[in-house]
Amino acid sequence: MEKKAIRYLRFSDKKQSENSIERQRVVTDHYIEFNKINLVDTFIDRGKSAKTFDRPDFIKLQEFIGLYHKNVDYLLVDQMDRFSRDAGEAMGMVKSLQSKYGIQIISVSEGIEFDYDKPGSFFRAGLQLLLAEEDNINRSIKIRSGIYSKKTKEGKFVFRITPYGYKKLGEPRDRRLVIDEPEAKIVRFIYEAYLKNVPLYLIKQKAKELGFDRKGNMAIERILNNAVYAGLLKAKAYKEHPGGLFPAIHEPIIDMISWKMVQSKFNRVSKARTIVDDSLPLRGILKCHCGNFLTGAPSRGKSGQYFYYYKCRFSKHNNISARKAHSQFDIALELMSLPSRSIKKIRDSANQEIEKELANNRKRLAEKQLELTKEQELLYAVEEKWIKSEIDQATYQRWHIKYKSNIDNLEIAIGRLNTNHSEAYEILNKQLDGLTDIKSVFHKFDTLEKREFIDLVFDSNLYYESGIYRTPTMLNILSINYLKMRELGVMIVDKKRDDLKIIPSSALVGIRTPNLLIRSEMLYPIELQMRFRIVNGLQRYNLIF
Repeated sequence: MEKKAIRYLRFSDKKQSENSIERQRVVTDHYIEFNKINLVDTFIDRGKSAKTFDRPDFIKLQEFIGLYHKNVDYLLVDQMDRFSRDAGEAMGMVKSLQSKYGIQIISVSEGIEFDYDKPGSFFRAGLQLLLAEEDNINRSIKIRSGIYSKKTKEGKFVFRITPYGYKKLGEPRDRRLVIDEPEAKIVRFIYEAYLKNVPLYLIKQKAKELGFDRKGNMAIERILNNAVYAGLLKAKAYKEHPGGLFPAIHEPIIDMISWKMVQSKFNRVSKARTIVDDSLPLRGILKCHCGNFLTGAPSRGKSGQYFYYYKCRFSKHNNISARKAHSQFDIALELMSLPSRSIKKIRDSANQEIEKELANNRKRLAEKQLELTKEQELLYAVEEKWIKSEIDQATYQRWHIKYKSNIDNLEIAIGRLNTNHSEAYEILNKQLDGLTDIKSVFHKFDTLEKREFIDLVFDSNLYYESGIYRTPTMLNILSINYLKMRELGVMIVDKKRDDLKIIPSSALVGIRTPNLLIRSEMLYPIELQMRFRIVNGLQRYNLIF
């Protein structure tokens, strides 16, 4: 009676040649023809690992056997490792297929018929599976060791999927990340917007409008959490070697301070979604004395008119009229305005700061241009040796890839440093005068800008208690009239935390107002990337009022 069989073909890596499947097909065809077996069906998994049986076509194969096992005698595979690399699971599957359905597995290339009822055959099956699993373990060790070494010692990005904002240049075995400027601009926007307290749902909307095409509900969060953008690579611990973040060779899109600020903010910011409402600009940024952010909603009066209120989630805490809260805040804004003498000091120190930044940029530009010249000379030397047949093709390609990648990165950096920053002076002189009337400036802002202003000025620590605003962390430059604010009953600026009932949240653990120089650097990152020094050089503030 003619025997019937089905066969299973598989290769694990999508980059493997389709010839792998063709070779398995040819080998099994020869076996089928020689043994006069009738082939009923073929199941193929492309690019699927043999670590488990959770593979699309193997699942179909099992379903087929369940329905038509009476018409199948054998399951043919090229080698046992095509079937599975997990010895335990594989032996269970071999036993199940034979005992339940009467189907035997044949490894064609290895010449083994796995018959559970024959001790010798079963031993050979187990040995072959154990050898396949050992090979898989050794391969895994080599891969993990290689990945760890490339990340921690060479600083190379080794994943197949290129991070948004970058592209890969070079040969397959020596590709490097280089900045894709159009995408990188969107990455910078995402970071800057997040540090400005723009709600994530609005960041997602705007990023999509700008051309952000990554799918998934957590796409923006993944961008914000990815250390690659700060020029770092995350490596898992390997044996006795520690895991963590390691410097990479690619150019960062986001500076280290900003990236760390974002990670810190992720750990402390409430995950509750804040809806931006022009009628309630303080919602989700003003806190109750208990530390919870105040929500806000309209309430309909007897006349049918709507009145807005800020409320704490605890019923006996704050329930403030938005009209009253806004009126008090307007008075505080008027008292934050700076006198002309203070503006002059800021203008003088800011001009000095711009000069320092421009001088530093010129110095860095000269250094980068010198580096570029050296790399170009090295590339020319390699090309000359190749032309003269002094080096072989493999050596030429290896060094050509290295020098060309370095040249590309340096040209990008030089292009940025060559940007004309002369507008910085114009922006400074034009916008500084706005600080003499901060209330007017504040009311010209849209709601997101108002929230950004509050977050910066009060370092995320603006509270409301007993009918008055309170803060322990207000920018010194804007708190010159703090006694008048207290006298008028609009705001208490109290930096003696031991006397304060509330326990404010920290922007960065252990860091308070002195570190506003760090926060403000990215909260107001104008494209000129100029940093203006304020108050004895202790605080920096990018002026975009």
